[in-house]
Amino acid sequence: MKRGKNYKKIVKDLDKSTTYNLAEGIKKVKTLSYSKFVGSLEIHVALKLSKDKDPKSLKGAISLPHTTSQKEVKVAVFCTPEKEAEAKKAGADIVGLDNLVKDIKAGKMNFDVAIATPDVMPKIAVLGKELGPKGLMPSPKNDTVTEDIASTVSEYKKGKQTFTCDPSGVVHMSVGKLDLKDEKLIENIHSALLAISNVVGKTPELMIKRLHLSPTMGASVKISYSREQE
Repeated sequence: MKRGKNYKKIVKDLDKSTTYNLAEGIKKVKTLSYSKFVGSLEIHVALKLSKDKDPKSLKGAISLPHTTSQKEVKVAVFCTPEKEAEAKKAGADIVGLDNLVKDIKAGKMNFDVAIATPDVMPKIAVLGKELGPKGLMPSPKNDTVTEDIASTVSEYKKGKQTFTCDPSGVVHMSVGKLDLKDEKLIENIHSALLAISNVVGKTPELMIKRLHLSPTMGASVKISYSREQE
């Protein structure tokens, strides 16, 4: 990958062989961010998975304990006409079924989260190729297939996020804006890793092969993780 001048300048004196604890790593990442906007702190977790475990089957959802201002989350709800009013009242931006399926098939996907009621899942199964690669296919694993539309829409509007594991066995997740206090970012990281570990079925320390922190724009640093780190 070709790197720009800002990246090369910021990493000029960075020793990439250094491993940090969480507190040190967060402080270092904040110095490595070169975006003109307030970027996010991102975690990249390479997982220790058994050979019979398909990485792409690992997915979940989490509401982090600490959030900062972020772009509005657009929510689409797949449901029958009887549920449309409930979904709209809860704050859903796009609501429907047949017409929504047609729009997505035509390439119109102007939303960040897709939620569906269980009874319409057979009808939206045809959207696997469109929604699956983008991590938008509703699934019980991340609570986006539900009868409780109102609560689910509200949670995602308030910042709840889904996560998936890529084919190489790595989970990428934003854990807060860089202007959050370090201790709050640490709590968010602990919560994120615990959520991932619950999906994997191992404690965070046993599931992590490699852990890196990075800003939205900037270099990453290696982390040696322990739940007791403050």
